[in-house]
Amino acid sequence: MPLWLSSPFALLLLLIATMPLSPPLVRHLWERFYAAVAIGLGAIVAVFYVARVEHGAARVGGAVEEYISFVVLIGSLFIVAAGIHIRIRGEARPEGNVVFLAIGGILANVIGTTGASMVLIRPWIQMNRYRITALHTVFFIFVVSNVGGALTPIGDPPLFLGYLHGVPFFWLVERAAPAWGLTLGLLLGVFYVLDRRNFRRAPPAVREKETPRDPLLTVDGLQNVLFLGLIMVGVFVTDRLFAREIVMVAAAVASFRLTRPSVRAANRFTFDPIREVAVLFLGIFLTMMPALDYLVHHGQELGFRTPLGYYFASGALSSVLDNAPTYLNFLTVAEAAVPPHDIQARARAAAATARPDAAPAAREAILLGWLIDPEHYTSSGGAAFLYVVAVSLGSVFFGAMTYIGNGPNFMVKSIAEAAGVGVPSFFGYVVKYSGPMLLPILAVVGWLFLS
Repeated sequence: MPLWLSSPFALLLLLIATMPLSPPLVRHLWERFYAAVAIGLGAIVAVFYVARVEHGAARVGGAVEEYISFVVLIGSLFIVAAGIHIRIRGEARPEGNVVFLAIGGILANVIGTTGASMVLIRPWIQMNRYRITALHTVFFIFVVSNVGGALTPIGDPPLFLGYLHGVPFFWLVERAAPAWGLTLGLLLGVFYVLDRRNFRRAPPAVREKETPRDPLLTVDGLQNVLFLGLIMVGVFVTDRLFAREIVMVAAAVASFRLTRPSVRAANRFTFDPIREVAVLFLGIFLTMMPALDYLVHHGQELGFRTPLGYYFASGALSSVLDNAPTYLNFLTVAEAAVPPHDIQARARAAAATARPDAAPAAREAILLGWLIDPEHYTSSGGAAFLYVVAVSLGSVFFGAMTYIGNGPNFMVKSIAEAAGVGVPSFFGYVVKYSGPMLLPILAVVGWLFLS
C-alpha cells in the first residue's frame, strides 16, 4: 500500500483543523461545502481501491459496514439521550462539578461514552451557566466522552470489538481498573484546582445567588432510559443482515415518536451535530483505509517492542484515526511482535497462519486467547496480557487528545457551540488543554503500569 495514498486523509484532517480558524468568507464556504469535500476525498480513495487494489471492493465494503455500525450506534444514542432532560440547580460549585464528572465517567461504562455525553452535556452546561468556560467543555470531553469508558465493551467501540473477538466482558475491569482509576483521579484533581480558581473569580453575591445550598434535580423523559437499555441490548445482537443496527434504529425511532417535543426543545435538540459527525466520519473512514493498511503491512518496521510502546503508538494514531480499527490493527502488529509462550499456543497460531482463507476474526480470537491469559509471558519476561491492556487504554484514553479522536468529542463541541459556550479551536484544544494537561497524566499512568 503506497504511503502517498494517505494524502487525502491528511488533507481532510488538515481542513477539519484549519477551516474553523479561517477568515469568515472561507469558513462560510467550508460550512457550505464540507460534505462534498469529505465525501469527494473518500470517493477518490474508494475508487482507487476498487480499481487497483486486490480485493479492494471488499475492503471498501468492510469500511462502509464499520462506518454504518459506528454512525447507527452514536446516532441512536444521540437521539434517545436528547429525550432525557435533566435540570440541576445549585450544583455549580467546584466540589459538585467534580462529583458530576466522576459520575459521568462511571456512567460511560454502562451506557457508553456517546450515551453519557449526550445525556449529561446539557445539564453540565446549565449548572455552570453563569461561569462556564472552555475549561468545562474540555474536561467534560476528557472524562465523560473518553477516559471514563475504558473498562467495559459498552464503554467505547474498540473495547466492543475486543469483546467480539474473545476478550471477556469484565477482563479490563480486573486488569486495568487501577490505571483507569488513577487517570480519572488525576484529571479530576487538576480540574478541581482550575475550577476552584474560576469559581472564586465571580463576585460573592453572584456565587451565592447562582449556587444555592438546596440543590434541585428534576428529570423529564425517563421512559428513554428503557430505549437506552434497548440500544445496549442491541449491542449484543448477532450482527447478521444488520440486525444490531435495526434494533438500535428502532429504539431511536420509538424514542423520537414517544418523547414530548417540549423535552427535546428544552435540550435545544437539532440533528445538526450528528449530521456533521456522520458526514465528516464517512470521509474519515474511507480516506483512512490506506493509513491503516500501511500500518498492518509495515507496523513491525516502526519498532514497537514493549507494552509502553504499544500504548503510545496506538494512542498517537487514536488521536487522529478512528480508535476501533486502530485497536484491532495494533493487536495484529502485536501478534507478530509478541510470540506465544507455550507450544500449544504456537501450534494454534501456526494453524491459523497456514489457512489463507481464515477469517480475520478467527485469527484475532487465537491471538487474544493467549494474550489475555496472565500465565503467558513474552520472551523478554513481560506479561503478555499487558499488550492488550496497553492497546486498550491507549486507544480509549488518547481519543481525548483531539476533537476527531472519538465520535462524542465532535458532538459535544457542536452542542456547546450551539448553546453559546466558548470552545477552543482544533489547535487551541491541543495546545492549551490536551497537550499540557492531559498528555502528562497519560504519560505518567503509562509509565507506572506498563513500563
